[in-house]
Amino acid sequence: MSRLAHKVAIVTGASSGIGRATAKLFAAEGAQVVVGARRDAELQSLVAEIEAAGGHAVALAGDVRDEAYAKALVDLAVARYGRLDIAFNNAGTLGQTGPSTEVSEEGWAQAIDINLTGSFLGAKHQVAQMLKNGGGSVIFTSTFVGYSFAFPGTAAYAASKAGVVGLTQALAAEYGPDNIRVNAVLPGAVETDMYLEMNSTPESQEYMYKLHALRRVASPDELARAVLFLASDDASFVTGTASLVDGGASISRA
Repeated sequence: MSRLAHKVAIVTGASSGIGRATAKLFAAEGAQVVVGARRDAELQSLVAEIEAAGGHAVALAGDVRDEAYAKALVDLAVARYGRLDIAFNNAGTLGQTGPSTEVSEEGWAQAIDINLTGSFLGAKHQVAQMLKNGGGSVIFTSTFVGYSFAFPGTAAYAASKAGVVGLTQALAAEYGPDNIRVNAVLPGAVETDMYLEMNSTPESQEYMYKLHALRRVASPDELARAVLFLASDDASFVTGTASLVDGGASISRA
């Protein structure tokens, strides 16, 4: 498999879940991968997994809210591998949940700063480098929540992720003439550590299954394959999309 042969990619939020699965798949498809997240130990174990499978990866821990970190990831990609072709801005948080009248300014800001501002800061430096390469692919993780489906008590999360869709479309329009494609993937429920913590009972899991037309939730690997498509030349005429990978949650009201 070599759909990303000779490509260099950045993946944030790579210590677990969708980010980790995507970094491994990118490497398996031939990309040289820079992985980022706040948890260094988990990143180092990911790099070891990738290298044990014959791939190439390097890790840098940090916080996507820090613009210096966003730039450092790009600088590391160029210093180690010579260029940057793909960026998957996946780091995110649920933020403070509950009745909107009780959400603190700090709880609101956390979701906006990580999910939206962190995505912007990453793209700002990624696109600047891709302009030097003659093109590239930038991908964001948004969500179906606040786009095609609403959960009460998720105002900060929904607003921040809806903002990511707007960011996607604005950047796609701005940098399309420079051969830079920008897309967002919008997952439904995915069986990550966060999902399992929030849905620890059989009743909760059954409710989540029934939200989706496929009557199940996704694995991180399923989302990784969707991201791979958007990153690869298979999606060479795809830009500005909010790509729903939600198991039919958007159409299911059972």
